[in-house]
Amino acid sequence: MKADAQTLLSQLSQFTGTERYYRLGPRHLLTDGAMFLAQNAECFWMFDAIASHLSEIGTNDWFVLVRMEVSDRRAVMYYEDGNGHEHARQAIPYTDFPLPSVSIYAVFDSEHWVLMLPSEY
Repeated sequence: MKADAQTLLSQLSQFTGTERYYRLGPRHLLTDGAMFLAQNAECFWMFDAIASHLSEIGTNDWFVLVRMEVSDRRAVMYYEDGNGHEHARQAIPYTDFPLPSVSIYAVFDSEHWVLMLPSEY
């Protein structure tokens, strides 16, 4: 069952590192917090979209900030370098994502993209 926004925000704030990595694909890993978000907000689709864009962006930048802004059941995902430069943007025509926004950090460890909550960085 999908968590409501207030409960989800409270629970997400408790992640400050990771003890385990979860494979999303051959070159993409989720941290404990990212997996918790994927499961409790039922948003594996968001992480799949992130992985797809990271493959296109490449590894010239080892860090990518992914921001998703939600309004009126639609969303826009922004893929940035963390310094205001936008790599890509994706419109999501419909979502039931429970939060008005979320940020995910993607860090390339020379073998994998590790997707994490900002508090886990």
